[in-house]
Amino acid sequence: MQVDEWSPPPVLLTVDLVILTLREGRLCVLLVERGEDPFQGMLALPGGFLNHAGEEILDAAHRELSEETALTAGWVHLEQLATYGDAGRDPRGRVVSVAHLAIAPGLPEPVAGTDAMDAAWVPAKSVLSGELELAFDHRRIVTDGIERARTKLEFSALATAFCGELFTIAELQQVYEAVWGTELDTRNFYRKVQAVKGFIIPAGSGRRTTGGRPAQLYRAGPKTVLFPPLIRPVPSTREEDTREEGE
Repeated sequence: MQVDEWSPPPVLLTVDLVILTLREGRLCVLLVERGEDPFQGMLALPGGFLNHAGEEILDAAHRELSEETALTAGWVHLEQLATYGDAGRDPRGRVVSVAHLAIAPGLPEPVAGTDAMDAAWVPAKSVLSGELELAFDHRRIVTDGIERARTKLEFSALATAFCGELFTIAELQQVYEAVWGTELDTRNFYRKVQAVKGFIIPAGSGRRTTGGRPAQLYRAGPKTVLFPPLIRPVPSTREEDTREEGE
């Protein structure tokens, strides 16, 4: 009995980046305006195909990050997020994306890459609510990336990746409020942060004056896993209803 020879289906591989930062106290994600088809003129995540067959996926993610933000690995938190490979996600054929989450503080105004017409920081809530329509399945990827960040803020020291080298507890609280999308009680937050030994450590005698009493400066401590964790508040019924209406 003759058996037809099998050959693997053609599959293309890309990397996409969910780049998050805080701007004026708001959680923002970097989006580009596509300069070519498919979805020309639509907003999308920065990313692209591998440069060549021998390029490692992580190297491709670092390359895209450098091209889009001029940042290197030493200045940014970068981790693999998930793989997206639904058969119909890209009209060009079977394209699988390995998405990465990148976080850094105080990122500058972006400059569009070679295949983009424009690039801008966009409030994350505009994407989560569906107010902005993104190309491909990029809204799903952004949503997954933000949920990853929200969850990791509970159990890891990821929040310090949104801060500069030195920061105050008030500035750290702003990170949690911006990423979680909810206000926190200042005294309660201070108590919880101080209860996690090694999460943050005082920066010597450094203090920052913001118009009131000089605030103690801190830097990221050696602990990467928080115990006890900083559990995010359960949203109120009104907040849940508003979120559902925006979906």
